Formats: sequence, C-alpha cells, structure tokens
Amino acid sequence: MASLPFLSVIMPVRNEGAIIRESLEAVLAQDYGQDRMEIFVVDGMSTDDTRGIVLSMQSRFPNITLLDNPRKIVPAGMNIALRRAKGEILVRVDGHCTIARDYVRRCVEHLENDGVDGVGGPVHTVGSTRVARVIALAMSSKFGVGGSAFRTIADRTMLADTVPFPAYTRAIVQKAGPYDEELVRNQDDEYNYRLRKLGAKLLLASDVRSEYYSRSSLRSLWRQYFQYGYWKVRVLQKHPLQMSARQFVPAALVASILAAAALCVLLPAAGLLALGAIVTAYAGANVLASLLTARGGDRDVLPLLPLTFAAIHFSYGLGFLRGLVKFRNRWGDQPSLQW
Repeated sequence: MASLPFLSVIMPVRNEGAIIRESLEAVLAQDYGQDRMEIFVVDGMSTDDTRGIVLSMQSRFPNITLLDNPRKIVPAGMNIALRRAKGEILVRVDGHCTIARDYVRRCVEHLENDGVDGVGGPVHTVGSTRVARVIALAMSSKFGVGGSAFRTIADRTMLADTVPFPAYTRAIVQKAGPYDEELVRNQDDEYNYRLRKLGAKLLLASDVRSEYYSRSSLRSLWRQYFQYGYWKVRVLQKHPLQMSARQFVPAALVASILAAAALCVLLPAAGLLALGAIVTAYAGANVLASLLTARGGDRDVLPLLPLTFAAIHFSYGLGFLRGLVKFRNRWGDQPSLQW
C-alpha cells in the first residue's frame, strides 16, 4: 500500500443530508486503502443535517476533514480544498452520487498506465421516486441531453471533452490553476476545456463507475437546467470554442417559438402557421423520443417523459437567452485565474 500514490478526495456539498452518508460511505469503502487517502468534505453552509452527519463520521474516520465554504458554490469549495490537498492525485466526488468500490483504484491505474491527465467514467443516473426515475431516464437520453458522452455512452473507453467526478494529476491542476469562482454552474466544462487547451488528455473509462441521484421534482429539474443554460453563456463568452452545436439547440427552439409568437401580432396568419409548425414538429419528436426511451422499460414513466424532456429543453433554452441579455456587456471579459 505504501507504494500507491497518496490521493485527496474532494467533496463539495450543500444540503445533501438525504444522501451524504451513503456518498461518503462509498468513498470510505474504496479498495484502495484509507491510509493512502485524505477526504475533504467542503460544506456550503448547509441548513439541513449534512454537517451533523459529516461530523459524526469524522469522529470515527480521522482521514475526513470538514471545511466551510462561505460562498456556497462548487468552484469555491473546490478551490478551498485544493489549496489544502496533499495528494499526488486529486479526485472530485459529488455529494449527490455514490462511486463504485473500485472507482479510485481504477482511476489511478488509468492515470498511471494510459498517458492521460484526467479520468472519469459514465454516470448511471438513478431515481428513488417515480418522478425521479423519469428524470433519470430523460437525463440519460440523447434526445434529453444531446451527445453528452458520460451520460449516454457506457460501454466504450475513449478520450472525451469533459468527464464527471474526475481524478486529475496534481501536475495538471497546478498548471491549470484554480476553478473559476464566477461560474455557479458549468464550472467542470470550463475547467476541462482549460485543461485540454494546455494539452491535457481526458479519458472516459467504461470501468470507472458511479451512480448519480437525479432531482426528485420537475421544479428542481427546471431550476437546475435553467442555471445550466444561464451560466453556459459566460462559458461561451470566455471560451467560444468550448461550445458544441447541441448546446445552442434549446435556445434556438425557444427563440423560434418567441419569434413566431411575435409574428402573430404583425402577421397573424403567417405567425400562427409558423408557430403551429414549430410546436407540432417539437411535440412529434418529443413523443417519439419518449416512446423509444420507455420501450422495454418501466412503462409507468411514459406519461411524464414528454413533460420532463420539455422541462429540460425549455428551461435550458430560456436560461441561455436570459444569460445573453444579462451578460450582454461581458464579451471578452476574462479574469486572471492564478493560485
């Protein structure tokens, strides 16, 4: 065990009382060796029982350290822990997920043997209620989230643009600098893009497994994806080449519906025709995708799937358009990110 690289596991969390014990226990159960691992739980001033659960576990496991994150957001929490971390390898684990027992070991093996600087694996999204199961299905569908590889590809190992719950070498993190604390959302996409600009290789490894617990209501899903779209605008402004075509589609859909609705005022017949065509095309694609997604699975979820797909697409699109308005004067605004 002494020959294994020492590593730091960083868990930025806030109000994860429902799952934090299970998530932390999964880290403690790793087949890597607890004496070669330090664990930082960085709490964004939780108002539920997250802190109490972590403190009770900290009293039994001395390698757990609870840190405060007054800014409450993930990038700030990551930077707080990164400045204290001593590991040769740095692993981020979400407080809303559980990692497989061999997660850490396999990440280390890939980093040491495959010539890559970062590694993560496909995420299996799960839900504990009927609504959560529907949301999990939608978030694992190409119609729902486009070509997001770590959500839709589970059986291939390949280089990727971004990976979830990544393990990085200390060398590449020191070279890239801290996380961008402006980004409430999309900080991982932005950070991984900066890594790739430096020449880093990121591996999506099929044997690196985790489970992510989806939101449990359409309201919380709407808020999540609205923020994704909103903050994606700042990523676009800072790194235009980071964007892929699929990330513009929801905003284009919402913008076309709004434009058709506005046309109804000036040219009612043409506006209604355009609006009807757009809505009919989207509704048809949505229903077909819902039928295909639910095929051979839990048919109980089918009635809610079209609504869930629509919640993802329209919230993201509206968030993106809102971001374009809010950040209209921020093009080319790039802060210096240094340790």
